[in-house]
Amino acid sequence: MDKFQVIKQPIITERTTDLKQNRQIVFKVDIRANKREIKQAVDELFKTKVERVNTARFKGKPKRMGAHAGRRPSWKKAVVTIKEGEKLELFGE
Repeated sequence: MDKFQVIKQPIITERTTDLKQNRQIVFKVDIRANKREIKQAVDELFKTKVERVNTARFKGKPKRMGAHAGRRPSWKKAVVTIKEGEKLELFGE
């Protein structure tokens, strides 16, 4: 799988901003990507060393729009821990 397909977008919330103090960055990733692929993609894209990758899968929620019922897509989140002394610059921080 291509490194640009593995990582879809960073997740920026209040909680994930607090995780940056622990050298952790949170990404929305492809649901088929495994931990090894996520680690390689972050290493190559951001030129940094990854210590650990934790993942979680989330099932899509049912949604309605009037009489039409549907479902949001399922998705996967990866919490990437950067090695001590390494930096990961997102959005020019």
